[in-house]
Amino acid sequence: MKKPRTWILVADGAKARIVRKLACDTEIGERLDDLIYEVEHKPLRQIMSDRPGRSFESCGARRSAIEYHSDPVRDRQVRFALMLSEHLQDRHTAGQFDRLAIVAEPRMLGILRQLLPQTLKELVVSEIGKDLTKLPADKLHTALAGLRPCVSHSQLDRTSR
Repeated sequence: MKKPRTWILVADGAKARIVRKLACDTEIGERLDDLIYEVEHKPLRQIMSDRPGRSFESCGARRSAIEYHSDPVRDRQVRFALMLSEHLQDRHTAGQFDRLAIVAEPRMLGILRQLLPQTLKELVVSEIGKDLTKLPADKLHTALAGLRPCVSHSQLDRTSR
């Protein structure tokens, strides 16, 4: 029986890394075999650079600002999560991995929980609400190895969900 391949998705709202092999699982030469995804990070002041429009009250001549009806940062995170789930679905359909562990910033973890298709949700063996995206690759692999009981090949940690 072949050993199941577990991928680890490390993500926040604008950056993601899919760790296909932990450094301790591989030889030094093939150590960094990660897939990296990023979206252009714009500060909120650039996304919402225009002042909100103004409207008249229903009675009288008073005017007031119109409030935004959406959160542009959350909308960007949702689009990024959709893109990640599509890429993961394509890779799973191609037979590249059997199980998935998710280590994500807590808000992004919630978005991923909502948006992952059922076929990927069934593959999730662990979910950890922690932001590790800012770590360099070698430190990330060390940190993930420290979390290894939660994302190991031998244990299925479904209690963390």
